[in-house]
Amino acid sequence: MSSGQESVFTEYEAESSQTSKLLRKFKETPFVPIGMAGFVAVVGYGLYKLKHRGNMKMSLHLIHMRVAAQGFVVGAITCGVLYSMVREYVIKPKE
Repeated sequence: MSSGQESVFTEYEAESSQTSKLLRKFKETPFVPIGMAGFVAVVGYGLYKLKHRGNMKMSLHLIHMRVAAQGFVVGAITCGVLYSMVREYVIKPKE
């Protein structure tokens, strides 16, 4: 690699690290990471309850967990869209 390419990479890394990108995205759209965390929580809960499902069939249990996880994500995305609309149109920043 030439020295010119190395300096570009170090400038890019110093300018915006992964953590700063993640924090910036979280501030712009806070409900996307919340939806992802909820999805992981529902899946984790479903895996935990998999042992104690009783006489329920495996396929039925998996369908219920899929619907719950999708419902949480759709709800979080809907809240995010509503939040963005309110922030953009109702509480409009003064220009």
